[in-house]
Amino acid sequence: MTSYRYVTADVFTSTRFGGNQLAVLPNASGLSDDQMLAITREFNYAESTFVFPPGDARNARRVRIFTPGGEVPFAGHPTVGTAFVLASIGDLALAGAETRIVLEENVGPVPVLIRARDGKPVFCQLTASRLPEIGHELPPAADLARVLSLDEDDILVGEYGPQVVSVGLEFAFVPLRDRGAVRRARLRQDAWEESLSGTDGGNLFIFALDAEEPGHQVRARMFGPGVAVPEDPATGSACAALGGYLAARARETDGTLRWVVEQGYEMGRPSILEVEADKRGGKVTATRVGGGSVLVCEGTITT
Repeated sequence: MTSYRYVTADVFTSTRFGGNQLAVLPNASGLSDDQMLAITREFNYAESTFVFPPGDARNARRVRIFTPGGEVPFAGHPTVGTAFVLASIGDLALAGAETRIVLEENVGPVPVLIRARDGKPVFCQLTASRLPEIGHELPPAADLARVLSLDEDDILVGEYGPQVVSVGLEFAFVPLRDRGAVRRARLRQDAWEESLSGTDGGNLFIFALDAEEPGHQVRARMFGPGVAVPEDPATGSACAALGGYLAARARETDGTLRWVVEQGYEMGRPSILEVEADKRGGKVTATRVGGGSVLVCEGTITT
């Protein structure tokens, strides 16, 4: 039997037991795909990450990301959280107030900025390796409302209507009229299977431009029936894509746009995600998402 060190962190929060849980195995060399999936299911977090030496020596590490439903090519809180954990335990050397690294993921190389204070990481931000891409059309608002246990008029249509957007992982964005509708939403598995199973609607990201806290702009939730995640407290990959969705509709044609997203409040795990999108000549040229993290526990797991 072989033992592997693990470290857990809460991501997109500055408070332990908030944010999104993540298990990181800093040295996963020797583990098979089946073993990584079994370990992920044992932790039963939305995602766990497994760290390997990079294929390209210029990059920091190779990172594989698993949900309880299987491996995914890219995810936000695992990327941000893995960088934070590796820097916190000394596996990544910090170059001062800001350190820039690249993590190799199945989606491709993902740049990450690590900000430090007094030699310790306090904020990590990823830049999506892909520009926002529009996916297939979603069912009518009436069907989406049924899936979410909402009224049809809770769902916005028109310019801010439902749309699938991806920066490496598809999310079906469903804008709602206010945070009250976000709070009331309940996923109906039977209705989802009828309307969205096998489509780009495996990850449903609902949101309203109606945040609760001062200085925040967006209230959101994410249901992931397609990846065996009933609800996710903080979804960085979705928020990076959300930056593309919102920036494409913004009046500004040039500059950097910013939003602060509240997620996980309905789960009792408040999460704060800081989103940025760059526009040049009216086109989205980059999206980023970042936030704080805290270490929770560490130990060993034997396979």
